[in-house]
Amino acid sequence: MELNRRTVIAGTAAAGLAATALGGAAEAASGRKPVRELFGTLADGTKVYRWSLENGGTRLKVLSYGGIVQTLELPDRHGRYANVVAGFDDIADYVAKSPYFGALIGRYGNRIGKGQFTLDGKSYQLSVNDGANSLHGGAQGFDKHVWDVEPFAKGSDVGLHLHYTSVDGEMGYPGTLRTTVTYTLTRHGDWRIDYAATTDKATVVNLTSHVYWNLAGEGSGTIEDHELTIAASRYTPTDSGLIPTGELAGVAGTPFDFRHAKPVGRDLRAGHEQQVLAKGYDHNWVLDKGITARPEHVATLRDPRSGRTLKIATDQPGLQFYSGNFLDGTLTGTGGRTYRQGDALCLETQHFPDSPNHANFPSTVLRPGQTYRTSTLHTFGA
Repeated sequence: MELNRRTVIAGTAAAGLAATALGGAAEAASGRKPVRELFGTLADGTKVYRWSLENGGTRLKVLSYGGIVQTLELPDRHGRYANVVAGFDDIADYVAKSPYFGALIGRYGNRIGKGQFTLDGKSYQLSVNDGANSLHGGAQGFDKHVWDVEPFAKGSDVGLHLHYTSVDGEMGYPGTLRTTVTYTLTRHGDWRIDYAATTDKATVVNLTSHVYWNLAGEGSGTIEDHELTIAASRYTPTDSGLIPTGELAGVAGTPFDFRHAKPVGRDLRAGHEQQVLAKGYDHNWVLDKGITARPEHVATLRDPRSGRTLKIATDQPGLQFYSGNFLDGTLTGTGGRTYRQGDALCLETQHFPDSPNHANFPSTVLRPGQTYRTSTLHTFGA
């Protein structure tokens, strides 16, 4: 039986375990401002800070470097807390080794084929950092910059406003892009991300968050027994470089059918051509709802061992599901354990990969006078 998370928290407190199991969550629910501490220093002397937020039973730690979610702690069905996201203990590992653990991604989440696109008759060459392609904004994407962070406590919510300005020509993209991303923890413990950006020249934008989830606990082992549902009847097949072919293929009768909950590992090694190319799942699902005015529920992830659940709502048309195919045991996380293939997964809300090169994909063009806005809501349960 899946219990409402508020019931679990209330029950734990009633049992007299609040001090140990909740660790002050009730106090944080009053709207207390996030707390800042020094996390490390970059090679050029720039200081990186870590912000700690707590509200509604959810604990979140965020770095000014890359807007990285370093830890996110949730209770299980018995009220026991665990960090459920992959990450590192020191800034040096994030700079030198990170496969985008917990980071804000921009200017363009996912891949652009050959790092090239044409806009208004002009061709642009982007930074190429993934074979022949551009991935997650190029070699120095938004994940590799220090953001200005402004904490807030408003009513029963607490959060952070993160600001970064990407200058005209950075990583090959046209226009100066002024970006604000807001992380909010609600009184119910939900985590909301609101993205906003403006430009002074026509450009393309596709922002997302690259959190690696393991609801059983970071470093606890495989996510293959996690049950996943994605509200999508189609996905975008790719070529060998993981660039979409332009086809919107049906999921029915394939390993890509997650319209009904199933364990991630059930069809992971089914031998489908697309899985062979990606070494698992690393594809964009075409959400049935399309683009919507406000976030709508599109995916549910559940760990049967702990009872923890994650529900994702978004206004975006796509969701990239990545099954941690390239984790190879060489990275050691915050809990002191190594990450192997399939020890965490990503669910990235987005527009489609390589959209600037596919007229049949939803447009990612942003023009002067317009404001890019998108929101994603993470709701947790146990």
